[in-house]
Amino acid sequence: MGRRPAAGFGATRSGAGAGAGAGGRQERLSFAGRAAASAAATAADVEADPVGFARASCLRLLERGPRTRAELAAALAKKGVPDDAAEQVLSRFTEVGMIDDALFASLWVASRHRGRGLASRALSQELRRKGVDGEVAQAALEELDPEQELATARALVQRRLIGTRGLTPDAQVRRLAGMLARKGYPAGTAFRVVREALAEQGSQIDVAFDAPQFLED
Repeated sequence: MGRRPAAGFGATRSGAGAGAGAGGRQERLSFAGRAAASAAATAADVEADPVGFARASCLRLLERGPRTRAELAAALAKKGVPDDAAEQVLSRFTEVGMIDDALFASLWVASRHRGRGLASRALSQELRRKGVDGEVAQAALEELDPEQELATARALVQRRLIGTRGLTPDAQVRRLAGMLARKGYPAGTAFRVVREALAEQGSQIDVAFDAPQFLED
């Protein structure tokens, strides 16, 4: 009699495990089925009216926030929109000002510098990844005042400085200069700003910081 509950308990667990496994497989199959159905519906919509589909897709994306022409083109290509239909819609949106890479780049530079403290080099890389033309990106980056960039670097160091107290001066330099380097500030600017900040708190830095290891965190 004492063994029966154990056997029954074991059987129950086994059955539950099998049920859970079957349920998991069914859920995965259901998800795969829904994804396949969605892809088929999208393909049918594109085939029926590629221009209309491209227009609606771009509008939905732009409602969520500004996009570059390259980002929209990539999104349309991913959905299978033919190149000629995509080009027709993208050109029209550009013509009426709904796509404006120059304005996008200008706003991006101002926002990312103000919000994240990013310097020109990091901002340039981000704009390149978003498909902004090099000359357009450069024009936007030129709007960033070098003095403002330097002031931002100083503010970043001051905010992080308290967290480095207790470290050796060399470790403070690595931590703070590394942080600025990751945000796109040139090594010369990073070391200058860090040296000034440490001097203000009484730390004299006599080491030459032109070696790559001083940009490590």
